[in-house]
Amino acid sequence: MTAALHDDYLAPGEWTTDALDRLPDDGRRRELLDGQLIVSPSLTRLHQSIAMLLGAALQETCPAEFDVTQGVSVRMSRSRSLIPDLLVTELDAAARNPSSYLPNEVLLVVEIVSERTRSIDRVLKPALYAEADIPFFWRIETEAGIVVHAHRLDPVKRVYVEHARMSDGILLADPWEMDIPLDRITPRSR
Repeated sequence: MTAALHDDYLAPGEWTTDALDRLPDDGRRRELLDGQLIVSPSLTRLHQSIAMLLGAALQETCPAEFDVTQGVSVRMSRSRSLIPDLLVTELDAAARNPSSYLPNEVLLVVEIVSERTRSIDRVLKPALYAEADIPFFWRIETEAGIVVHAHRLDPVKRVYVEHARMSDGILLADPWEMDIPLDRITPRSR
């Protein structure tokens, strides 16, 4: 059985989105980076609770032409596929119930920094999302309370520029006007 499973995996650098699609739907988060398969560790309760609460708050505030979801990949190329913690897409794209989006269908991606994926969430993913021209990126830090770092794409340099750092709530005019108190996205604790 182990040999059969091992034979199903391609050599590093040979992975494509087609090969990714042939893997079983077993709940693992699989991403592609330049043909390299990345399997992420299990997410924590804090991470998932923030994602759920923020997703609900964004869905309540977003304009009707957008949709909020999580766990759906963004296919940047045949050898790159990333899964943001949350993403806001065009409603027309969401209506087809996809298992992946193209970058031009995505308005906002959100990464909640995890201890085990700190460098990926802070450096690698934002660089790749910017390269794919996704207009807005948020990074949520949880080491010293919840802090939301909101970034806007500089379309000329194709890098994100931080335009807000919020630790009391999410008060923004872009990508739409929103005022979400921080306690709305803070998980329960004892």
